[in-house]
Amino acid sequence: MSEWVAETNPIRLGVSSCLLGNEVRFDGGHKRDLFVNNLLGRFVEWVPVCPEVEVGMGTPRPAMRLIRDDAGVRMIEIKSGRDHTRAMREYSEARVRALRELELCGYILKKDSPSCGMTRVKLYGEKGMPSRDGVGLYAKALLEAYPNLPVEDEGRLHDARLRENFIERVFAYQRLRELFRGRWTAAQVIRFHAMHKLQLMAHSTVAYRELGRLVATIQERKRSEFRDEYERAFMQALARVASPGRNANVLQHAAGYLKKLLDSPSRSELSELIHDYRNGLVPLVVPVTLIRHHVRRYDIEYLEGQLFLEPHPRELMLRNQV
Repeated sequence: MSEWVAETNPIRLGVSSCLLGNEVRFDGGHKRDLFVNNLLGRFVEWVPVCPEVEVGMGTPRPAMRLIRDDAGVRMIEIKSGRDHTRAMREYSEARVRALRELELCGYILKKDSPSCGMTRVKLYGEKGMPSRDGVGLYAKALLEAYPNLPVEDEGRLHDARLRENFIERVFAYQRLRELFRGRWTAAQVIRFHAMHKLQLMAHSTVAYRELGRLVATIQERKRSEFRDEYERAFMQALARVASPGRNANVLQHAAGYLKKLLDSPSRSELSELIHDYRNGLVPLVVPVTLIRHHVRRYDIEYLEGQLFLEPHPRELMLRNQV
């Protein structure tokens, strides 16, 4: 079993039930997703939710859409005009509150859904073509209640960089939860931050410096205030997708620790692979694998502890595609 599978505190992810293959769609079907089921499912515990079924609409059920009028955004049955807005909002607030005790580390929503869509949901006005700026009623409640939670929809996860970023955030959030579980110490926070330095640099050098300054003030802050501010800033930093250029800069930074240990051909090989990655000729896994090889060979303690080199299970093969 992979070392990433948590035995005592499982990595729980919320998921739109239809993505697991459950036949809960309005037409009685499902939208089973291969990545969700065949790959990611090996490392997480799913918490399936279908707001429309759980609110009592049944399966199959009339198709619905979001409309915007003087009363705001409403969820309406297309044919009958029946309004489900109040019921869905009340349900969503209660369901989202109930999720807190499960300590979710992420959530995958169904795209385009009037209940679960997190972005670009069709929003109809009184006339003309619908805009693509709606948010599903359940998704809106979820995003507002848990602003630090990694959330994506299955459509966006078809993009290799967004998929890698989301999974990176999920596992980072799980580590963050473990850090602040119980009576944490300043030494533990400093050690946690040190392990994520290169990872943060790859996402944002500005955020990396700001978080460093925040950690330096840990003894001066109220514990709850520091925890909340660190969690917010840490997760916001990782939400910025790491570009090939920033990743290459971090790889070069890591290579600096090897400079005096490698012979000239080995240094040239690593430099060329980093250059090739920067220019899109090889995926990120190639230079990272070589660096990890040298780190093990020369027992470089600082780099061995850097999560940038392995932020999520290798079996997911996410870095083979970015």
